[in-house]
Amino acid sequence: MNETNEPAATAAGFSHADALDTLARADAGEIKAFAEELLDAVGPVEVLASRTGLVMLPYMDTVQNTAFHLGEVLVAEAHIRLSDFAVEGYGAVTGRDLEHAMAMAVIDASLTADVRTDEIDTFLGKQQQRQRATDDMRLRKVEATRVRMETF
Repeated sequence: MNETNEPAATAAGFSHADALDTLARADAGEIKAFAEELLDAVGPVEVLASRTGLVMLPYMDTVQNTAFHLGEVLVAEAHIRLSDFAVEGYGAVTGRDLEHAMAMAVIDASLTADVRTDEIDTFLGKQQQRQRATDDMRLRKVEATRVRMETF
């Protein structure tokens, strides 16, 4: 941990924020299976919070460059502590999948505790690659529907 209580970047260069972002968008089935594999290595897990709730979705008005709340979003969140390592992990995902949030928290805590980080880096890399491909495909589909009005 560094001076800001954030885990250091992983060996593959994932910052804590990048890792959490990737985990939140990861395939739910894959992240649950991977977290299950980590449980033996991390020891006892104390659940501090496991709940669903509504959070405000901030958005930026690009014209006036001001932030505003677009609406509310349902999220599932989990907050855990690994007793053997005295570290905490957090996970939050859109929707109500508490198991996905819990799996995310287990992986986050494992990173902080420096447990099986090479395997976590590999998992994060594969998930991030898949997410980039999905995002690229979605942007290509959007671009294909773009109408250039100045051509009329």
